[in-house]
Amino acid sequence: MKTVTQMAALTGISVRTLRYYDATGLLKPTALTDGGYRLYDDQALERLYLILIYRELGFPLKEIGNILESDDYDRNRVLERQIALLEQKKTHLQNLIHLAVGLKMIGVRYLEFDNFKIGELDDYSAQAETLYGKTDAYRESQEKAKGRTKEQQADLGRQTMAMFTQLGQMKHLSPDHQEVQAWVKRLQDFFTENFYNCTNQLLLGLGDLYAGGGSLTENIDMAGGKGTGAFAREAIRIYCGAEKE
Repeated sequence: MKTVTQMAALTGISVRTLRYYDATGLLKPTALTDGGYRLYDDQALERLYLILIYRELGFPLKEIGNILESDDYDRNRVLERQIALLEQKKTHLQNLIHLAVGLKMIGVRYLEFDNFKIGELDDYSAQAETLYGKTDAYRESQEKAKGRTKEQQADLGRQTMAMFTQLGQMKHLSPDHQEVQAWVKRLQDFFTENFYNCTNQLLLGLGDLYAGGGSLTENIDMAGGKGTGAFAREAIRIYCGAEKE
């Protein structure tokens, strides 16, 4: 049996929170000492972990209680559901990491191309500058953008998507095929000419973005067919001599 203090130390939540869970019936102690102190067994500890996982996933405490107290409650089914939800959250967080890497390297203006209104682009760019500062690539891309009209910028976005349409027609080939690798070289040269000096490091980051999910991957897959973003990432990694993760 564990005391309330030991439970708090094991799980990282406060004693006050455990008392609140007791008061609301969400997690009752297994027993009380003669002095009225709460004691918890392993079953109570497991229930607390289930509560904390659902709380981390954003479930209201009342709903968590309803789930754990339902007539058809099944421990394994609850755990399976939690695992599935955590996997979804993991994927979402990974996509956000990819986006943050892209923002740090090149700013948002060239991540989504035509997907945002100009005002939204400016807002996101301002956020990127606040969070990450301006990298050399970001500054270079901004300098080149100064002399272009909005239509010219949009046209560059369309040209980029057209390149993914071309790549989509090569998906039947191996990503290390010379035609595919030549496409990667053209992509790198295109970015260097129009946006910033696209080093292999930056190119690898772009590859992660292309396969990272979200609207950018959706647009690429729309242009070249399902799986084009992931195919581009693999081809880029081979071109840059990077090992598979």
